[in-house]
Amino acid sequence: MEDKTLTFEEALEHLESCADRISSKDVTLEEAIAAYEEGAAYYDQCDRILKGAKRRIMQIGPGADDSSGAGGRAVSEEG
Repeated sequence: MEDKTLTFEEALEHLESCADRISSKDVTLEEAIAAYEEGAAYYDQCDRILKGAKRRIMQIGPGADDSSGAGGRAVSEEG
């Protein structure tokens, strides 16, 4: 796995690539194990990013799950 911080989308793309390599008929056992280990690291990174996003959403405050689109904030009809 690369040392640089990846976006969620980049980490997910790498994770999917690892899964594809594991599913390949031409992969050796050692290559499959290496791809699994690499994929586990990308999975952990995706999980951390998603948990951080959830924390940020929850910090928005009460009404964050409000379907009105107001996000728990008063909406003024004035410009």
